[in-house]
Amino acid sequence: MKHILLSLACAAMLAAPAAAQAADCFADYKAKKDAPLRLHYGVAQVSACDRGTAQADLKNRLAANGWTLLQIVSVFGPEGLDQRKDSAGQYFLRF
Repeated sequence: MKHILLSLACAAMLAAPAAAQAADCFADYKAKKDAPLRLHYGVAQVSACDRGTAQADLKNRLAANGWTLLQIVSVFGPEGLDQRKDSAGQYFLRF
């Protein structure tokens, strides 16, 4: 029983940094809506710091709100948030 508890404790400790890292990933993107045509640039938190995952995350979130993802501009950590906040405006961390 002690071995099982020790194993579970070790697994939890190893998973914690990965969860913290995922929470610190963001992407800036471009999206559109048709009829009438509307475009926006935004910043969103994503589950992993790679373009493929960011694209999948945002594609679904935006589509649920009637937007089509056009492009992932970049994926970055929290150090890039301040410089993008003004450009994203109302779409800063909205989706």
